[in-house]
Amino acid sequence: MSRNPKLEEFEIERKPSRFQGVRGGSDFFTRKHSTSRLFDKTPSRDRSLKDWGKLVLFYSIFYACLVVLFAICMVTFLQQFINPRVPRLQQEYSIIGSSPGLGFRPLPPDVRSTLIWYKGTGYDSYKYWEDQLKEFLSVYKKKGQTAGAGQNIYNCDWKRLPPPGKVCDVDIRTGYEPCIEENHFSFHKSSPCIFLKLNKIYGWRPEFYQPNELPADMPEELQTHIRSLSATSNQTNMVWITCQGETPADKENIGPVSYLPRPGFPGYFYPYENAEGYLSPLVALHLRRPRTGIVINIECRAWAKNIKYDRKEKMGVVHFEIMIE
Repeated sequence: MSRNPKLEEFEIERKPSRFQGVRGGSDFFTRKHSTSRLFDKTPSRDRSLKDWGKLVLFYSIFYACLVVLFAICMVTFLQQFINPRVPRLQQEYSIIGSSPGLGFRPLPPDVRSTLIWYKGTGYDSYKYWEDQLKEFLSVYKKKGQTAGAGQNIYNCDWKRLPPPGKVCDVDIRTGYEPCIEENHFSFHKSSPCIFLKLNKIYGWRPEFYQPNELPADMPEELQTHIRSLSATSNQTNMVWITCQGETPADKENIGPVSYLPRPGFPGYFYPYENAEGYLSPLVALHLRRPRTGIVINIECRAWAKNIKYDRKEKMGVVHFEIMIE
């Protein structure tokens, strides 16, 4: 039967027969069978020497990769392991930095505020501030609340530095009068006590000012006190503290102040190495006769060569206000 030549121009390519597909795909199944029979559960006598070689090579590479991955995991773990007592990033490599800041207590109930306000004669008015200080100082009075306290406490002095693993004792029962709990921290006399502490930075060592190298912006009263000390007694090894009003009016309204038990933190408390039982040294700022009925802006500053001072960034300084009605 003859075919119409015009129809041949529009003849569409026909789909291959399924039998032809089976014949064309037979090589695929043959290759798959030859590859997979390495791992077939056939008797070992059916495997050739070449099959055995391929099998040994595969498992050798497989277990070698497992060993390498395990080694990489172990090395990474050991390098990144963080000692619970020793931070991996310290001082300038950490978020805290290498210059400690100052903190004060008691803190206002609003964390955004730094105002200490109360009525001098009303117990209910200053009770909150007194309770805040009681809670803050409780760990200093009952050292058993601190892990390891009492076992490694050492009675430090200017010539008796703590041995490794020991911490210096902070005795708030002596030298802090009238800033003591029994005296209501002098809040009831309109002459309150504010406690200051230096923030802890692991491994930080203060660089002390000596009498012959005092900075020009250090208050004259503190310079006179430092020069009166004997350098041979190591009593100049202090992180000094000064507090004063921020403006000329504040400096007049703050009145006389006292630093108890001394105007700074002794150098034998440093460095801080996160030892059990460690407690930061404290300085009680006693406002003896502050002016009442007005807000007084107070700035306290820590003095050491390696403590940076920046009022705007609040480095080496703490600010708070006080108002007594």
